[in-house]
Amino acid sequence: MPQPTITLNIFRYRPEQDQAPTFQTYVVPYRTDWVVLDAINYIKDTLDGSLSYRWSCRMGICGSCGMMINGVPKLGCATFLKEYYPAPVRVEPLANFPVERDLVIVLDDFMQKLTSIKPWIIPKEAKPLSAGEYRQTPAELARYKQFSMCINCMLCYAACPVYGLDQHFLGPAAIALAQRYNLDSRDQGRSERQEVLATEEGIWDCTLVGECTTVCPAHVDPAGAIQQAKLATALDWVKGVLMPWGKR
Repeated sequence: MPQPTITLNIFRYRPEQDQAPTFQTYVVPYRTDWVVLDAINYIKDTLDGSLSYRWSCRMGICGSCGMMINGVPKLGCATFLKEYYPAPVRVEPLANFPVERDLVIVLDDFMQKLTSIKPWIIPKEAKPLSAGEYRQTPAELARYKQFSMCINCMLCYAACPVYGLDQHFLGPAAIALAQRYNLDSRDQGRSERQEVLATEEGIWDCTLVGECTTVCPAHVDPAGAIQQAKLATALDWVKGVLMPWGKR
């Protein structure tokens, strides 16, 4: 029997020669154990070496192979061809980001947003190394662990209708990461992050569509993190009104 095949329609954009993006069709061998990234690597290695895309670990850990697969943000390394066979597969760069080349998006806005929420522990007083470790109980770890599992794949930004309409929105991953540090018992930097979080472009821009949580491959639940941050900020306001003497 002849080797079964599957068709991939891949977004192409080479700024040095293309005035506008196009799609290019490739026919590749179909194997039930292949993921979309395997098919793209086959194209790169045997059919068209000019194809550009990002990938690294092939294990759903690095987050670098995020792409739109038949219109849905997914990891290329975690999406099997058998989910679509025998129909063709459409592969595009992540939505809501500028395209640098083919499936490669520009990361600058995302990286700036991550940095803006100060994603590191900010202690009230730094202890000398001689004082030993900052210890935590299992319960203290459990408060923020889920939000620490983000792999920065940016699928949530591609799925977020708010970010698609307003790119000033801080976005799901950045807010979830801020909440991760705000819930950490070793951190006292929440008031500094609130300057970015508690704004119209921060938590209050979110309309709780929830697609960020739906597409998250690491089960981080960015939508849940945003709602927690909203509640904490609202409680700050109530305390400030009822107990102004205790306002930080």
